[in-house]
Amino acid sequence: MRATVLGLCTATVLVMGANAQMPLPAAKPPDGATLFKQQCAVCHTLSLSEPMRQGPPLVKVVGRPAGKAEGFKYSEALSKAGFTWDEGRLDAWLINPQAVIPGAVMAYRQARPETRAAIIAYLREQN
Repeated sequence: MRATVLGLCTATVLVMGANAQMPLPAAKPPDGATLFKQQCAVCHTLSLSEPMRQGPPLVKVVGRPAGKAEGFKYSEALSKAGFTWDEGRLDAWLINPQAVIPGAVMAYRQARPETRAAIIAYLREQN
């Protein structure tokens, strides 16, 4: 009887130890394309052939002068922005558009740096 109890205790410790050794797979963060579709595509397209939405198309936005996408009617503030979109400006824009251009008409804000970085990297790939 004593050997059976000792055997059960040993087996329990081995099973518990084996369970503790098996790490869970790391969660894979969403990629830029998925994030764009989930968070940006409601208002923006990545194609000049698609109908305009609430926001301008973002194809080739990196390196484009702000407020200058052909065919889109910008707010007065954005049409007078006077800068070119780069990764730093896009990052600041996604944090708080109104801080970059007071009077801008964009409600979306993204506080998570990794989400902003993935979206910006995806937009850069579209150039």
